[in-house]
Amino acid sequence: MGLLSLAIWTPIAFGVLLLAMGRDEHARAVRWLALVGALIGFLVTLPLYDGFKLGTAAMQFVEKADWIERFNVHYHLGVDGISFWFVPLTAFITVIVVIASWESITERVNQYMGAFLILSGLMIGVFSALDGILFYVFFEATLIPMYLIIGIWGGPNKIYAAFKFFLYTLLGSLLMLIALIYLYNQSGGSFDIATWHQLPLSGRAQTLLFFAFFAAFAVKVPMWPVHTWLPDVHVEAPTGGSAVLAAIMLKLGAYGFLRFSLPIAPDAARQWAWLMIALSLIAVIYVGLVAMVQKDMKKLVAYSSVAHMGFVTLGFFIFNDLGVSGGIVQMIAHGFVSGAMFLSIGVLYDRVHSREIAAYGGVVNTMPNFTAFALLFAMANCGLPGTAGFVGEWMVILGAVKANFWIGLAAATALIFGAAYTLWMFKRVYLGPVGNDNVKGLTDIDSREFLVLAVLGIAVLAMGLYPRPFTDVMDTSVAELLKHVAQTKLN
Repeated sequence: MGLLSLAIWTPIAFGVLLLAMGRDEHARAVRWLALVGALIGFLVTLPLYDGFKLGTAAMQFVEKADWIERFNVHYHLGVDGISFWFVPLTAFITVIVVIASWESITERVNQYMGAFLILSGLMIGVFSALDGILFYVFFEATLIPMYLIIGIWGGPNKIYAAFKFFLYTLLGSLLMLIALIYLYNQSGGSFDIATWHQLPLSGRAQTLLFFAFFAAFAVKVPMWPVHTWLPDVHVEAPTGGSAVLAAIMLKLGAYGFLRFSLPIAPDAARQWAWLMIALSLIAVIYVGLVAMVQKDMKKLVAYSSVAHMGFVTLGFFIFNDLGVSGGIVQMIAHGFVSGAMFLSIGVLYDRVHSREIAAYGGVVNTMPNFTAFALLFAMANCGLPGTAGFVGEWMVILGAVKANFWIGLAAATALIFGAAYTLWMFKRVYLGPVGNDNVKGLTDIDSREFLVLAVLGIAVLAMGLYPRPFTDVMDTSVAELLKHVAQTKLN
């Protein structure tokens, strides 16, 4: 097995092993086994960075084997500068979620931990797949464990939220399947994604393909106006589910635009860029305003995620290196920051069992250590320089100004709105005198919670202060993608 196969199948194997264990009689052993599985899954991704060659846009760590020979479907894996960082990021977030869920999950612990480990392997599969059908299988399979995580361990309306999540994302993906079959026929019977990138397609075919992929990926991002499932799902999902959904699953849709929409239908992408930019700016501005009036902390951060992901799609469709690289950096940074925000809310929810902003006040008086971490993550969510949240947004704004000053100006308003709703929430929850008896009785974070937040805090600061390892990896692949998109493919 190659490194990518190990990264995919190690957590899945541990997840299946956990499912085979008893329900709650062996909960302690289950937690430790889940942690071992997650850590090994993360460790096998580390040699990828050491072996990754800069200065080439070619796929690396490629593995290829026959799978369904009759239809020319292959087990074909590889990563380039665009997809590389999402492999270790996914494995890293999985370790964090396993530790964060150590005490909060007390029922069906083996199934909960097993679902997360299987989900981790499937998401790495999405970022590594170079065969259209393999990509589709991994892309759709991620729905199953997340559906169960929401539907079993979620809040009072968990069934409604789980069905909404499943149906929204599944319906969009059916159009993508039709697009994949069309490309298979056009390419003479190949599901190789790189082959599809070279197909000379008519303008009409490109437009239809572009919107078929849009249906699948826009819902997953989610872009406005198909974002309405996300706040409901975040509110009902357990803390770990929200963290993984925001940190990784939303990135599957954005990644799909880079791997399918732009290189396969470049003429249509350029033709409809105005629509993508408009929808992205609406997400950045309007959804940012919606976030300001939320009373539930999870809903506020959920709408914040939609606004931040609007930066990602905006960066992709202004077609310059700063914009696309900034969009990818923003995806990685959002993985750290949004995961940290939801885990911080989970720390409070585990103690007070309320997500309402009004249920708190003056938390700094009883939880000073925790408040220090919460402040760091709030600043990163605002896009404060020196934190991960700043780098991607700054690059996208620079790229947008380079393309069109007014687009850049509109995008920059997100920094104002982001600061407004994040600081408003922070002030109401953490500052001032003790708000009520619940806050008076709070205890500060223990060593396990401190470890989780400290590791995320280090990641947020490290990426904010020294983003070069991230940008160096993607530069050549982004330049090659933009060169490809600039060439017309009409036959």
